[in-house]
Amino acid sequence: MTATSAARPRGTRLPRQARRRQLLQAALEVFVARGYHAAAMDEIAERAGVSKPVLYQHFPGKQELYLALLDESVEELIDTVRAALRSTDDNRQRVFATIRAYFEFVAAQSGTFRLVFESDFANEPAVRERIERADRKCAEMVSEVIKTDAGLGDDEAHLLSIGLVGMAQVSARYWLGTVGTIPREAAEQLVARLSWRGISGWPRTSDMPPSDTPEQSA
Repeated sequence: MTATSAARPRGTRLPRQARRRQLLQAALEVFVARGYHAAAMDEIAERAGVSKPVLYQHFPGKQELYLALLDESVEELIDTVRAALRSTDDNRQRVFATIRAYFEFVAAQSGTFRLVFESDFANEPAVRERIERADRKCAEMVSEVIKTDAGLGDDEAHLLSIGLVGMAQVSARYWLGTVGTIPREAAEQLVARLSWRGISGWPRTSDMPPSDTPEQSA
């Protein structure tokens, strides 16, 4: 749904949590379509089918509303990546699942990814901190898997995880801007194969002979 769709009818009384969810959904549509700076609380209230005073009862201002949405968006991304990493113990499939998670997040009809990856309000410290948390947390989760399975140190594993997460994010966003040239599944496979060919150069420590483990060969 876009910000040009019809506003919801007014007058329906909802429980507080249901009303908050309705307001957040309306705000998401407007922020995704307009960006932070061009979005107006009047339009959000109209879209939700409420008066501005009702909107301000739940959110004191536009920034608080935006941050509430951004918090949800960041958690959605983190949960999606976490689920991908936990979906299998096979490292090849784990890489493919993680790449797929980023494409899935970017391709979602809601456009939530724009708040996390393309915010026009990223110079605001509170926004920047949340965006950096998304990148940091996802990289940390990937890093833990690399460190455990490849026997690398913290710094080396983290650097590799930053590279993998960055590749997944940038590739997914680029693909979205060229939809129609490469089918989504084919795009996911291409990026996943590139990622796997790189990371598979480090064999699982459980598959290495004792003499080749990092601790004994150091």
